[in-house]
Amino acid sequence: MTEFMYELRVPKDRVAVLIGKDGKVKKEIELDTKTKISIDSKEGDIFITGEDALGLYNAREVVKAVGRGFNPEVALLLLKPDYSFEMIDVQEYAGKSKEKLLRLKGRVIGEEGKSRRIIEELTESYVSIYGKTVSVIGSIESVAIAKQAIESLLKGATHASVYKFLEKKRRELKRIKLLGESIEFKNN
Repeated sequence: MTEFMYELRVPKDRVAVLIGKDGKVKKEIELDTKTKISIDSKEGDIFITGEDALGLYNAREVVKAVGRGFNPEVALLLLKPDYSFEMIDVQEYAGKSKEKLLRLKGRVIGEEGKSRRIIEELTESYVSIYGKTVSVIGSIESVAIAKQAIESLLKGATHASVYKFLEKKRRELKRIKLLGESIEFKNN
């Protein structure tokens, strides 16, 4: 069989989280994805090898999620077939300005974490604001809705209009779950 490899980098302060106490997190990812993970803890370089392409992809997504600030337990949800991970680069909205980057991250977090909490609750997903990125983990539909809401905030939409959009989408998601309809991702 052919062996495949992914090479990626995680921030140095996330390497210990990825390894886990006594290597527990790393071992769990390796077991669940049938991969081998090698970590250069000084540089944050991660090498994932394996023969199963899907397992390799899943391991990479879990490692990326941990690297973007997610708790390993949340990142491991990505091993479920209907879960996805989305990363939004806040710098695309902030340009070169550090002040604007901080302000935009603050908009997504909200006062005392209110905005982030509302996005998580209404989309039943997990949101992590880390470094220059905002990332989301959840069901495929939830992640798409959360991403749209976060991008709206980053583009300057009011919190009230974003919450209204999220509440509308939440009702649609509930209806879909009950009736099995398909969902459309159009702006409002």
